[in-house]
Amino acid sequence: MATTNKIIAIDGYSSCGKSTLAKALAERLHYLYIDSGAMYRAVTLYFLRHAVSVRHEEEVAAALRQIHIDFHIEPGKTRIFLNGEDVSDEIRQMHVSDYVSEVSAVKAVREAMVAQQQRLGKDKNIVMDGRDIGTTVFPEAHLKIFMTADPKVRAERRYLELKAKGEDTTLEEVFENLAHRDYIDTTRDESPLVRAEDAIILDNTDLNQAEQLQFVLDRL
Repeated sequence: MATTNKIIAIDGYSSCGKSTLAKALAERLHYLYIDSGAMYRAVTLYFLRHAVSVRHEEEVAAALRQIHIDFHIEPGKTRIFLNGEDVSDEIRQMHVSDYVSEVSAVKAVREAMVAQQQRLGKDKNIVMDGRDIGTTVFPEAHLKIFMTADPKVRAERRYLELKAKGEDTTLEEVFENLAHRDYIDTTRDESPLVRAEDAIILDNTDLNQAEQLQFVLDRL
């Protein structure tokens, strides 16, 4: 899918800081930021609320027809709405994190979200982060970044983030959740998490946010 506008694709593992970097980059460049992961989380939340089984194709298909996702851009942040409801905070909770990789692995879900993401990125300069942006959604992206970090560091970052929000969890639970999600994301049949051949690896284990931003800006 060739594009004339500029698209920056940021892929990588869970809790690598993809969204933080993508937001900062979009703000610096005055591009539109699209959080593809939030879209899958919103679908997951809907499935959980309505007891939709990922093993039943008809249930999934019917649910997807009822799901409408919108982004509202506000100063300094992007809010995501599920059928008119602001679910920006709820989709980040552990009960959604525990199930999002299973939902994301469903072919019908990925096809629906990829189609939405491609429409959102049509004729706009965008920064989009996720798992398959540079490989499936926008394989012709102007710049592709693949983010990674030490698993223990990722778990510690995510744990502190959840604790700050008042989530009752342990570091061990977070580590296990990330390991589980990594396994599903990298082994699923539909658009698995892999580094695009032309993606630049960004290992941010020992980098702060400013250093990560400069890393990408230096490669534009």
